Amino acid sequence: MATVIETAHTGETSEPLWLTRTWLLWKRRVMLARVTACAFVISFAIVFALPKQYKSVARVMPPEQQSSGAMLLAAMAARSGGLGPLGMLAGGMLSEHSTTALLVDLLKSSTVSGHLIDRFDLQSLYHCRYRVDTAKKLAHRTKVTDDRKSGVITVEVVDTDPVRARDLAQAYLDELNKLVIATSTSTARRERVFIEQRLASVEKDLEKAQVDLSEFSSKNSTIDIKEQTRATVDAGARLEGEVLAAQAELESLRQIYGDANVRVRETEARIATLKGELGKMAGSYEPVSGNSGEELSPQLRQLPRLAVPYADLYRKVRTQETVFELLTQQYELARIEEAKDIPIVSVIDAPGVPEKKSFPPRLLLVFLLTAMSISVAALCVLLEDAWNHLDATDSRRALVGEMWTAVHARLRAKRGVA
Repeated sequence: MATVIETAHTGETSEPLWLTRTWLLWKRRVMLARVTACAFVISFAIVFALPKQYKSVARVMPPEQQSSGAMLLAAMAARSGGLGPLGMLAGGMLSEHSTTALLVDLLKSSTVSGHLIDRFDLQSLYHCRYRVDTAKKLAHRTKVTDDRKSGVITVEVVDTDPVRARDLAQAYLDELNKLVIATSTSTARRERVFIEQRLASVEKDLEKAQVDLSEFSSKNSTIDIKEQTRATVDAGARLEGEVLAAQAELESLRQIYGDANVRVRETEARIATLKGELGKMAGSYEPVSGNSGEELSPQLRQLPRLAVPYADLYRKVRTQETVFELLTQQYELARIEEAKDIPIVSVIDAPGVPEKKSFPPRLLLVFLLTAMSISVAALCVLLEDAWNHLDATDSRRALVGEMWTAVHARLRAKRGVA
């Protein structure tokens, strides 16, 4: 058989090539067995040193949002039998331009990945210096796919910690909802934003009107012009009645006792006091200059002049209060409508904590690495045998020798320079 192997390279035997090579490998079976054992041990150590990875899966359904134009196009597509290519084009547009592709792009956006990097401190967890590298590593561990028929989006997150894998998958859904809400441009949202701005402006106007009315009331002692006018008139009428009664009493006392009597002088003094109070209450016709602070109510002659600015300020306050109340009601209604109109992603399968690892398949990798090592060792044996049976004058042997000499010389030169 050795003779057969030797003559197989010269073409002087009719033995098949596979038999020759098989016999050659059998001769080197001890070396191949050692390589197999070493490869098995090394691959076993390498594979079992790999960290376990866990996969958390979440499935969501995009919100249904179709405008009236899209509904009309859908109706046209439903009758595509009569429209021909136009109907087919409409159906294709409806299937392609759905919200599913938009949500997939949002999940893969840098905004979502940036929030997740900050939320879980992935830059230090992944030992990355730059956020760009962290985002790439996160994207490598995340897989977002969509089913074109059903529109269901699947989010798969792989991590060495099963709880963190679940939390990352849930964080993807949370950030997606936040981003959809933030980018929503519905009519209800625009109305809510407008009413909110108008409400803030009206609130400032109301506060200013209330401050102006309070300052005017404090300055002029006006609380309620109508009630104060009625009370002042009643008080003035009582004083005038007391004055008339005192004057009648004074006349009778003068006739009885004369002007020098004590009672006559007391009555005259009381009449003077009542007239002074009446005059003080009636006031003058001078322009309104403000209360001195000692009087609890404005003068009677000044009440008509105070009524106009007071009524104007009071009307402004009441107007702003009415507008504020109406806008507050509209604002609450707009918030309710916005909550109804905001597209919310529906979760079909919430992410859970994975119980089994998804990677690596240890035994399979051990067998694959061992098989690769055996194959490489067998290939090296066959190449060595083919090289040994080449003639010294063979051009292939000369080429390889020249290449090896050049490489060896280059390596020696580099070592000498170093």
